[in-house]
Amino acid sequence: MTVWRAIIVSLALGCALALPIGSAFAQERSTRTLFEVLFGSGDDNQQAQPPAQPTAPVTSQPRPQAQPAPRTQPQPAPAAAEPEVEKSQNARRVAVFGDSLAVDLARALERLYAENPEVVVDEQAVGSSGFVRNDFYDWNAAIEDEVIADSFDVAVVAIGINDRQALNGADALSDPWRTAYRARLDAFLADLGAAGKQVIWLELPPMQQPSYGAAMAQISSIHKAAVGAASGVWVETYDRYLGEDGTYSADGPDLNGNIVEMRKGDGIHFSAAGADKLAFYIDRALGGTTGGRVSMSGSTSEVADLLAGTDAAQMIRPPYQGLEQMRLLEMASFVQDLSGAAERASDLIFAGAATAGTRSFDIEDMLEAPVGRVDAFGLGKGGVENPGGR
Repeated sequence: MTVWRAIIVSLALGCALALPIGSAFAQERSTRTLFEVLFGSGDDNQQAQPPAQPTAPVTSQPRPQAQPAPRTQPQPAPAAAEPEVEKSQNARRVAVFGDSLAVDLARALERLYAENPEVVVDEQAVGSSGFVRNDFYDWNAAIEDEVIADSFDVAVVAIGINDRQALNGADALSDPWRTAYRARLDAFLADLGAAGKQVIWLELPPMQQPSYGAAMAQISSIHKAAVGAASGVWVETYDRYLGEDGTYSADGPDLNGNIVEMRKGDGIHFSAAGADKLAFYIDRALGGTTGGRVSMSGSTSEVADLLAGTDAAQMIRPPYQGLEQMRLLEMASFVQDLSGAAERASDLIFAGAATAGTRSFDIEDMLEAPVGRVDAFGLGKGGVENPGGR
């Protein structure tokens, strides 16, 4: 018995020494007896399993689809700016003077002559300006400076919409006002005339507000008288921007004949299409100042006369045909040279020549065909020499 006790005590001491090393194992099986430690138990061959953790019921979730990376859309290449036409060193310099109406006109002229190397447009417009408020902007002083600088060849003037104001203490459009206003116009035009500059003056168009439009018409009439006295060119616009009923209309035919918006919403200024139409009229006036029929934009209104150079060319013909069409077109056109004498339709008939309405008529003239008439059948008055027998 003594031997067995010694063996048991030795084993117990060895186990006691080994317990600190396997502390984790001792914590895990703290309820095991010493006998179980020495000789094992029946479940030692089973691997220890970690305590089961409660889990939520598994549900079938759709697998997220991988989203394709956004494709980079090819950006269109910026449109290449149209190359500007290089202007000639001797290009005609057209300066546009005036108020905000002149701004619209200058933009349109720039578009019209963009590809014409022989014309340069210089905008000299000042919004809210006029000939009344020279304390705001003095056009008479400004034109003197431009003439001295020789900055232009042709002066295109569109001005007046701000001039319904008192001048030198006189009410607008009163007699003293008209006298003072005309004096400023004359001084302006005199500076241009002394420098030999060509002047093209734009008539004020109809306005939407009736009383304002009536005032603009009176101011425009003063302009016309002054321009005529200075031998300038007057470009009519009033009738050409009226509606079919003869009143103000915001719409009208453009250069292609389409009915489009001609005026801006304020009832005063021009839309782009309306300004382009103005530029067309100015272009014809610019062509006329050279003494030719071809406009500065390169177009022409000449009509070929198939009878030119023949005896028939001297005969009286219906209006708007042949040789005299251009003169009639000028008389009915939108450009008036106020320095010239008025032309009349009767000028188409040669001076001193008898007309069908003034000479006597013989009924036999209808019966006896003259030589060359279709019903003369080779004979007719005066006979026909035909030595060949044909």
